[in-house]
Amino acid sequence: MAEEKRTILIVDDMEINRGILAEIFRTQYRILEAQNGKEAMTMIAANRDILAAVLLDIVMPEMDGYAVLENMGKIELLSRIPVLMITADTSPDAERTSYQKGAMDVISKPFDAVIVNQRVNRAIELYDHKNHLEDRVNEQTRVLRKQFMVLKKQEERLRETNSKIIDTICTIVEFRNLESGNHLKRIKGFTRIMAVTAMNMYPEYGLNEHRIDVITNASAMHDIGKITVPDSILLKPGRLTRDEFEVMKSHTTRGCEIVRMLSDIQDKEYFETSYDICRHHHEKYDGRGYPDGLKGEEISIAAQLTSIADVYDALISERVYKAAIPAGQAFDMIQSGECGAFSPKLLNCLTAAKMEMEALFRRNRDEDEDENDDSEDT
Repeated sequence: MAEEKRTILIVDDMEINRGILAEIFRTQYRILEAQNGKEAMTMIAANRDILAAVLLDIVMPEMDGYAVLENMGKIELLSRIPVLMITADTSPDAERTSYQKGAMDVISKPFDAVIVNQRVNRAIELYDHKNHLEDRVNEQTRVLRKQFMVLKKQEERLRETNSKIIDTICTIVEFRNLESGNHLKRIKGFTRIMAVTAMNMYPEYGLNEHRIDVITNASAMHDIGKITVPDSILLKPGRLTRDEFEVMKSHTTRGCEIVRMLSDIQDKEYFETSYDICRHHHEKYDGRGYPDGLKGEEISIAAQLTSIADVYDALISERVYKAAIPAGQAFDMIQSGECGAFSPKLLNCLTAAKMEMEALFRRNRDEDEDENDDSEDT
């Protein structure tokens, strides 16, 4: 079966010129003819998917060749179909204008059959090659985009699964500490509120939505090391001895060891943030914290945010060794420095977020009461 001929459109108001050009290409291509620019645009629109090239006169009635070029450019055809201008004007201005408006080449009248044939065929070959490469790139891009979306969904599902595993482990720690599951929700909620406030008030911290999500989720890991603390110390209702307090303090470094064991189910950023929060959420801005005695901005913003959220929650929550403190009093204690030194910037954030923090605590307290009511009913 013979291969179907490609199509060329010849546009010229002189029939003799169209005839000469048609004769040059008749054996190689299927020929379409138009005698002015408007007729040419109609044919181009109807045959845009099969045109191999357009041979276009410059000077024509109704719509000249330059106008046709401009119209083809508007509908993004000049990158797909080579246009060769045919003109008797051999001035540099005519040639320069043709190229500026998107022509592939310029052919001068009178025609030399060999030169015209070579230029047109070369233009078609170049465009065929370029279009083929673009089509391959576009197809590969579509395939890669599809694969990326599949991998992204898999990554999201894996992250959700990993987050649930870590939350479950952390919840077990809190149950052992006689805390409700809402404690973790509060810590994550308080951390998020503080982080969003810090992002808006202090851009120098470099916080954004993604970073806040990582810090919020990682904050749940802050006390995971308490699983290694003996019940006799963890649940002691009275004041800890110096030796007991040293054991309690070790939950920061032991927590890091546990986080490292979980590194295979965490991405690098989440692992590093979890590790940092575990180790440094008891550091203080004046350097009097533990385990490393970090001072000021040596303490990461992730650890600082989790620290202030943890202290706030510890004050307003009932523990085995203390009664709950009213939210307003807890706020005043943190601001006055009774709970250790915090960054002045974060204290400003706490002031700005005070009402939102208290509202979150009330919601979680109500959830705790509802859960207790349900358990009593059963």
